[in-house]
Amino acid sequence: MIAPAGGEQNAPFEGAGSIAAGACREKPVPRIGLIVADPLRLLGLQAILGEGTCLPSSVLSERGVLPAKELDVVLIDAAVEEDVFGLLELFCGIHPQERLVLLGETNEPDYIQRAIGAGAKGYLHYGASETELKMAIEVVVDSSVWAPRKVLARLVEHARERRAAPPAAEVRLTKRELEVLRLLMLGQPNRRIAESLGVDEGTIKAHLGRLMRKAGVFNRTALSMRVLEDRWLDAS
Repeated sequence: MIAPAGGEQNAPFEGAGSIAAGACREKPVPRIGLIVADPLRLLGLQAILGEGTCLPSSVLSERGVLPAKELDVVLIDAAVEEDVFGLLELFCGIHPQERLVLLGETNEPDYIQRAIGAGAKGYLHYGASETELKMAIEVVVDSSVWAPRKVLARLVEHARERRAAPPAAEVRLTKRELEVLRLLMLGQPNRRIAESLGVDEGTIKAHLGRLMRKAGVFNRTALSMRVLEDRWLDAS
């Protein structure tokens, strides 16, 4: 579990908004930044994510400031800033390449949807398990969105009017494409889809590329929305 808020202040993590940046060593692991208000929560996250990485800590002294090195994912604690939605928008403007995951204490769909609208690629409750945390990072690194199904369904509704794609009846899917889609809709990252189907990750990326072209979309999240909206898997 992510360590709960509260407890004594530890010297290495003075003040709100400590930041830890992960750098991979031998194998390509996600480079993760942590912007967390509570020292115990920061320690808990470092204990989960720190294996095989360097996580030097420093104080986030200015809104929107990140280390010079590029990061794959930045986990932001909603408690670091009263206007956390403004903070998300600021980071997206300054660091558009970074994928943001918000950590918070609520499970309210309206709040989570607003966070995603502000630029977050995922949302995790403070009580998320270690497995959920790692899965969320993998999914977000794969350019998808990690959020409750109810929130994703709402995003589908909002995207309905904006989407211009071929009608569902015109889409023809192969058996393998259907297998990939089923695992995608379970929230599996590319690596796990590849393992489940006994192929390499590059093959899965190729399948997803073809599926996106068939759907008339440009990322995994939009593809998932199209699958849900037009019920591609219902008749399979």
